[in-house]
Amino acid sequence: MNVNSKNSPSSVASAPDRTATRRSVLRGLGVATAAGTAAVCLPAVTAHAAPAGPAARRTRGASGTYALTLVHLGRDGTPTTAYRTLLTALSGPDAGSGRELKDSPSTVTLQVPGGRYVLDASISTKPVGDENWGNDWLVQPRLDVDRDMTVVLDARVARPVDILPPVADARFEQNGVFAEVTYEGVTGFVHLLTMSPDLRVAHLGPAAERGSVRTWVDAYWSRPGGVCALGYAFRGERALNGLVRHPALGDLATLEVRAAASTSGEAAALVSFSPSQGASPALGLPVRPGGTGTFLLTPERGPWDLVYGSPSEPEVPANNYFLLGQSFTPGSTTVHTFDTPVFGPTLDSSHGARPLAQRTGDTLDLAVPLLADGDGHAPSSPRFTASTVTLHRNGTLLATLRGEKPGHARFTVPAGRAAYRLTASATRSRGSVTAAWTFTSAATATATDLPLSAVRFGPDLALDGTAPAHTTSRVAVTVEGAARQSGVRSLTVSVSTDRGATWTPAAVTGGRITVTTPAPGMTVSLRAQLTDVLGNTLTQTHIDAYVTRTATGTR
Repeated sequence: MNVNSKNSPSSVASAPDRTATRRSVLRGLGVATAAGTAAVCLPAVTAHAAPAGPAARRTRGASGTYALTLVHLGRDGTPTTAYRTLLTALSGPDAGSGRELKDSPSTVTLQVPGGRYVLDASISTKPVGDENWGNDWLVQPRLDVDRDMTVVLDARVARPVDILPPVADARFEQNGVFAEVTYEGVTGFVHLLTMSPDLRVAHLGPAAERGSVRTWVDAYWSRPGGVCALGYAFRGERALNGLVRHPALGDLATLEVRAAASTSGEAAALVSFSPSQGASPALGLPVRPGGTGTFLLTPERGPWDLVYGSPSEPEVPANNYFLLGQSFTPGSTTVHTFDTPVFGPTLDSSHGARPLAQRTGDTLDLAVPLLADGDGHAPSSPRFTASTVTLHRNGTLLATLRGEKPGHARFTVPAGRAAYRLTASATRSRGSVTAAWTFTSAATATATDLPLSAVRFGPDLALDGTAPAHTTSRVAVTVEGAARQSGVRSLTVSVSTDRGATWTPAAVTGGRITVTTPAPGMTVSLRAQLTDVLGNTLTQTHIDAYVTRTATGTR
């Protein structure tokens, strides 16, 4: 979620530093996270302390403003200056902007234009002994300023946010509580982030319009080799008055993230996981090569986003895999394995997927992930040693591109209808992939998908990318892209154990082929030849698709 670029970070008085074993990533918010609490605030304006007695009362002046007096009381009922208060205008001349108060007296008077506002205040309580910092967040989603008025922000009215995971080894890391209020087309966004479990919240004032208030709470715990990510979202007329959620294990979904094993002593991959909808903190989880990270999450929060950051070397662009909008069901277990074979092209033809190969007018645009990993995850910066894309038109070579991101190219071609052969290849430190497509095409008035297909191979491999030698196994074969939509006329798969010098046909039955692996240390190569019902073809070749081993590898 994008936060107004005018926002600037600030924090309430912070608690003593605490060493974090996992990197805390703040997703969608331009803020700094303090050890106690952190908050995003709109631009501050100069505020003044309200004088005592009758002088504190102001009437509407020529400028059309009113006196708004804010009184801040702590958990003990006495005036406090340990607060951060934000007044966000939803109507009037200041609509879409706000005023921040901090480091001010406990009672403050502002001159503000008449109109609708969102008022929120976070009041902190300094810990005693081993106690945690106390954080009370008060939200008034409807504040109609039409006269001089006083609002008392009393921490005593707040109620606990009590969210607990159903596992005993979880350690609290951070909470985020958020509210979006919409009025006459203007939306105000307020929130509080805290690294203390002592969080309380309260609604103040009258209810807003029906459905105009969206609130959500996201709480994160770390545990050995995993993270608990529990989020809850609501829509109504009021902000939250506390929240108690103690889900059972069966109420949650499990996500297992497996990292490819490495023999080069690579660092850990970093996995970030957070809700897709609405801003949220995200707790980064390191996963060692050959290891597994486990997330327990609340499906009812909606879809979730996963970002897997592969281990990278100095001076090498970071490679990330983005799995966005992932939905889960209670009690389910989902497994994603990253950076293992068989590496090859992937073509997502699902509704709403980003176009990967199109023609617009006389331009062909190609952005096929040619080196997606064995689970079909497309890398942002794939590892390769060489890449080539060539385009033939009616048998004549038009262009050759080398060294670009594998599967990516742009060509300008003549307008008339012609037969094309498009070939993309990439070489890795071990193995290579080549995909050659044939199709006919002519100039188009609008962006039109090219009829490209891909074949995915799914052998059962260890995390080091190997299969046991001298064994027979069934390997899944899946068709993606144009042929998946239009239909397959023919599909032939062949296997080689001598790096493509000779090929043996392998019948596809039940969506699988049978492969007998060679001696330890040798490789299996794969080839698919496909024709769709419209006559478009694909020849896809994987040399050294995966390696064989003697002993049982890392599962």
